[in-house]
Order: sequence, then C-alpha cells, then structure tokens
Amino acid sequence: MLRQPANLMKIDNNRVTLREKVLVTLRHAILNFQFMPGDRLVERDLCDLLGVSRTSVREALRHLESEGLVDYLENKGPIVTQLTLESAKEIYELRASLESLIVQLYTLNASDTQLQMLETTLHLLTRRLTMGNVANILDSVNDFYELLYEGCGNQTAAKLLRQQQARVNLLRATSVSQENRYMESIEEMSAIVQAIKSRDLQAAHQACINHVRRASEVALSAMAAKEGVTHTPQIFVSEQHI
Repeated sequence: MLRQPANLMKIDNNRVTLREKVLVTLRHAILNFQFMPGDRLVERDLCDLLGVSRTSVREALRHLESEGLVDYLENKGPIVTQLTLESAKEIYELRASLESLIVQLYTLNASDTQLQMLETTLHLLTRRLTMGNVANILDSVNDFYELLYEGCGNQTAAKLLRQQQARVNLLRATSVSQENRYMESIEEMSAIVQAIKSRDLQAAHQACINHVRRASEVALSAMAAKEGVTHTPQIFVSEQHI
C-alpha cells in the first residue's frame, strides 16, 4: 500500500453536522491511506487541517477508537490502528464463517425485489472498482453487504459483522489497493450474485468462501511483506454449508 496525499479539505462549521463531518473525513483519510497504520494523529495538526475545534477532533477520534481504527498509546496519544497478521487472520476467519452463512440465508430468504437491488448495487460497485477510488469502493462494498445483512433473516450474525465493519474495511482497503485486485474482486462478487439469483445454496456458499479466501491471501501477503515475514498465514475455512 502507498501513502496517499493528505488533501483534507476544511469543513464547513455547521453545528448540526460538524461532528459527523469530522468523523467521516477522518475515517476516509484512514481507509484511503492518507494516514498510514501507526501514524500519530496529533489533535492540533488535525484542527489546522480541518479548520475545526479540538473538541470536534477529539470526539471523532474517540468514536474511531470504538470502531477499531484508532488506538491510544501511553505518552503518544492517538495513532492509526496497526492490525497484526494474527488479528487480520482472525477477522478473515470470522468473515468466512459468518458471511457464507449470511449469503446462504439471503439466497433462501431474499425477495425478487431484493435480488434486483443487490444486482444494481453490484453494477455500481463494478464501475467504482474500475475507477480505483478506495473510499468510493468501500462505500459501495458496504452498501452491497448491507443489502445482504438486511435480507438474510439473521440479524444476530449481521450485527456481529457490522461491529467489525471498520476493521474489515481497513483490510479491504489493503487488498483492493493491490495491483489488479479489483478485477478479481469483480469476478468473485459477480459469482456470489449469480449463485444467489439461481437460488443455489452450495454455489453461493462456495462463491463467498472463494471471495473471502482470495481477499485474505492478497491482504495478508501485503502485510507479511511489509513486516518482513516470509510465511503468510492461511485462514481456516469450513467447507460445510447449510
């Protein structure tokens, strides 16, 4: 992954939306690698960049901490979270298990209208993937998965994945930013949608597993290379389906 220029824009000081605007701006800056993992987030500097008060910045950083995108270190203050290889592996294993379940349940439960919406969202995602803007890609990916969550019929599984969404997005940003990964991702997610449209549980399960496994290989390899690790961990994936 390469650091992107920190071209943060000053925020319009609207009292009603200011906190949310600061939060969204900083979240996008982290996910788009304007701030790299391990970077210090100095409140004074962020206030100058965004043109807002220290209170607004502090509130946004605390929220990002709750999402898992910011850590507070003693004597250093807030930094961008650095996911370890082990924690990233665990997140991908959780994704493989829960997402394959959600995809199968969506295959069973989704209405024809919901299937149409999923296909439309995939078309938008495909266009954004080819444009290469990581923040826009992540927005479309989140919309895609939100449709799966809403239509799967298991809100407990959906809630567990939503709680990990920020860290999942950080890993997605790592994998999507790798050269030519977007073409593979389009093919993998198209296979998921085609299997769902065919109401084929086994194919939907396998397409989802293939997508998560391949995403994990790309992201974990990039992280291992950055850390100078020669062995890339492999995620455990259950091949069973409902």
